[in-house]
Amino acid sequence: MARAFLSGNEAFAYGVRLARAQVISAYPITPQTIVVEKLSEFVEDGSLKAEFIHVESEHSALSCALGASSVGARAFTATSSQGLLYMAEVLPYVAGGRFPVVMMNANRSTALPWNIYGDQRDSLCLLDTGWIQAYAENAQEALDFALMSFYIAEHQAVQTPFMANLDGFVLTHTYEVVDIPTAEQADEFLPVYKTENKMDLDTPRNLAFTGGPAVNYIFKYKEHRGMLNAKAVIKEAEDRFEKVFGRRYTGLIEEYKTEDAERVIVTLGSIAGLVKQIVDGKREQGEKAGLLKIRYMRPFPKEEIAAALKNVKSIAVLEKDISFGSEGTVYTNVNSALLEGGIQIPSQNYVGGLGGRNISEEEINQIFEDLKTPDNKVRFLGIDEEA
Repeated sequence: MARAFLSGNEAFAYGVRLARAQVISAYPITPQTIVVEKLSEFVEDGSLKAEFIHVESEHSALSCALGASSVGARAFTATSSQGLLYMAEVLPYVAGGRFPVVMMNANRSTALPWNIYGDQRDSLCLLDTGWIQAYAENAQEALDFALMSFYIAEHQAVQTPFMANLDGFVLTHTYEVVDIPTAEQADEFLPVYKTENKMDLDTPRNLAFTGGPAVNYIFKYKEHRGMLNAKAVIKEAEDRFEKVFGRRYTGLIEEYKTEDAERVIVTLGSIAGLVKQIVDGKREQGEKAGLLKIRYMRPFPKEEIAAALKNVKSIAVLEKDISFGSEGTVYTNVNSALLEGGIQIPSQNYVGGLGGRNISEEEINQIFEDLKTPDNKVRFLGIDEEA
């Protein structure tokens, strides 16, 4: 295993190389561009034997990956923001066809106003398209997601595409030391992709066909079951990952000092790193603060969230998203999990980071202060008026 100083984009590209992706369809868009640039270098220097296809749009990028997957190839693409929205028509085609394409999305604000900086509205507004959605905190997790995503997506019990999300610029362009596994380790972890769900002249079959009312709902039910099956396969992948690489992940969520916590911030993505530091400071002051990091938004960890928060006095959901006219999408999902788990605790929603606006240490400290007297409100950080 080697160590290198890599950005989040570069780390993910190294993970895709280790996964031996066979087809890469590329249409660069800020801040995703570096990941496909790096992969093009790997293909050019021969360290990755793959077909690198530079297409004319994001819609074509995902369509190309779909086509590659439909003939049994391990396919990868990447996008961001408006590019992801341009792909929106194709997302349910890939999921409904049960094609395990892996895509890295560099989370970025959506227009208007036009903005190239990072929030998570692009991916969170597409939660219902049938893709697994995971959110990385740092570059190491990004590389490891690249490897695990293929294992999970391609598993016979899952057969579901995987969207790995990296916060734009904050993670995609930030450099840190990353452990890069050897190719031999990666091959031990990730088996060669084999599937019967493909076009094959020797065993012809009908794929991606029309399904009327009598059968359509059965396919949608099976698609839903595949997503739910991913929960067990994620654990299987992480157990296998620890055995091969020595790094341990914690499934759909990560709990940080929640065992005896009275006040907890729930969040996802790179901001979790700063919240951890502030939790440490609160603990040194004798305050029982904690963090619950959501690693997967789909499949949604409702049982895990309810179990982690059952003894907490109050929570705040901090997210880089707003469902206009309602509340944050993550907040809606978390409250639903608590209600279904029979847990009634005060909760607040803080919307921050939109358009790449910095979420400060002072603001997170204030959230913990607010949780001493929670009022179940939705607030935009930096704006005094409640939402």
